[in-house]
Amino acid sequence: MYISNYRRRNEAVFLVFFIFLLLCIGRLFYIQFFRSSHLASLANKQHNQLVELEPRRGAIYDCNLKMQAFNMSLDSLYAVPNSIKDKESVIDKLMPILGTDRAYLKDRLYRSKAFIWLARKLTPEKSEAIKKSNIKGLGFMKETKRIYPNSYLASHIIGFSGMDNVGLEGAERDFNQYLSGMPGWAIFLRDARLKKLDIWEKMVLPVDGLDLVLTVDEVIQYVAERELDKAFKSSRAKSASVIVMDPHTGRILAMASRPTYDLNSRSGVSKDSMRNRAICDLFEPGSVFKIVTASAALEEKKVTEEDVFFCENGAYRVGGRILHDHQSHGNLTFRQVIEESSNIGTVKVAMLLGPDTVYRYLKSFGFGSKLGFDLSGEISGMIRPVRQWSKTSITAIPIGQEVGVTALQLASAISVIANGGQLMKPYIVDSVRDNQGQIIKQNKPTLIRKVISLDTAMRIKKILTGVVEEGTGRMAKVSGFSAAGKTGTAQKLEPNGAYSHTKFVASFIGFAPAEDPLLAIVVTVDEPRGSYFGGVVAAPVFKNIAGDVIRYLKGNEMPVEGLAQ
Repeated sequence: MYISNYRRRNEAVFLVFFIFLLLCIGRLFYIQFFRSSHLASLANKQHNQLVELEPRRGAIYDCNLKMQAFNMSLDSLYAVPNSIKDKESVIDKLMPILGTDRAYLKDRLYRSKAFIWLARKLTPEKSEAIKKSNIKGLGFMKETKRIYPNSYLASHIIGFSGMDNVGLEGAERDFNQYLSGMPGWAIFLRDARLKKLDIWEKMVLPVDGLDLVLTVDEVIQYVAERELDKAFKSSRAKSASVIVMDPHTGRILAMASRPTYDLNSRSGVSKDSMRNRAICDLFEPGSVFKIVTASAALEEKKVTEEDVFFCENGAYRVGGRILHDHQSHGNLTFRQVIEESSNIGTVKVAMLLGPDTVYRYLKSFGFGSKLGFDLSGEISGMIRPVRQWSKTSITAIPIGQEVGVTALQLASAISVIANGGQLMKPYIVDSVRDNQGQIIKQNKPTLIRKVISLDTAMRIKKILTGVVEEGTGRMAKVSGFSAAGKTGTAQKLEPNGAYSHTKFVASFIGFAPAEDPLLAIVVTVDEPRGSYFGGVVAAPVFKNIAGDVIRYLKGNEMPVEGLAQ
């Protein structure tokens, strides 16, 4: 009996162990054949860390290879929340260093994650303070931050990139495909505590971005912005813009708008301040538009410089409206009509040409269509076809009413006169280069079309020189150099469609030196207060820019403060 019970107990124990063994073998088979890939993946995630390798974003240079934008390597702070035990203590230590509130840090650290960003691209001082705290569960990763050494200078041209080095405005956005490069990646080994080891299994190196070289000259840009800023503030204007162009090639040497913003500190900056007004603001040009009517009249041989026009003593009833001059004139030669900016004389010249011819020259000078500028945001302006003209349009369009233009179009148009009759495509990017200086893409001067003959251009040039010497543009005279140009004072439209008697756009377009132009300059000031005439508000800006820049280009460089060296 005793032996029989003993044997049954042994068999029962054996059976239990045998069944347990079968279960273990079954479990092993299940793990090996059905769960092996999943468990291997978990092991890889624990011991391997995939890290994206950031490429160097290309730098942006001016035409003399002075750096306008570059990347600086900075520490970014991350946390491993799952490995942090005393989270409240960590929050107390980080709050005064990072300058963030408790709610933000608590939200990040109490997440059940193996990786989370706490702060990106820290200043060296903050990074060093956190490192000294020696907090477990925190780590640093190198990232680059975009730096703009001249802050406000050329902000509307350069634009900016975001936290992840993707271009968001200006050249940074439009040429992001060249600047950004291609990221790489590496798989780093980690120990049991998830600490990254300086050992990598696999690696694909990043491809650095290409560099961008602008046509802008840093010194000319500084001078243009300095003078524009003075006029903008002194006239308490709504906005303002300036363009400095090489009239022979279409290269933009400077372009600026007001209001402006600091590229390094963009918090609270409105979208309105970021607009590049020189290419995207539409306005009626006023009397600066008379250069088209004058050029057409000479090119079509409808007038000569000494032909006389009676200017009706300042008031002329035509086409159901009364046209006024800002000053009463009797008989004026064609040359004097332009020099004194007579609306009545200009309209009489336009009537000799006829609507079709006026329209053809407007289009030929580049108005009413995009010029193919290499920054986005350029608009085409507004020139209505002749079939949409009213009976009074021939008395308005030739003097710069019932049309919409941009400052860039005006710069190209005055360059036609300065360079002998050719409309050149304006451009602001000189080249794209690699970090060894090899040119990948090169922009060159491009002729859009021949607009007027060299003879006509020379004759208009003499008339516009007279505008500065004897006419409405006397405040644009450049000390030591000759200059040519045209003033403009345009009434703005009110919401009801009537022309305002209190809101104006003051402008001046010109070039210097008159006999052999180095610069074409356009200045526009929107809604100046107090004096509002283009010859008073905008012409002095032209004068100061042209004088300093010509001396600079001729080798007599003036001291310039505030630029990164």
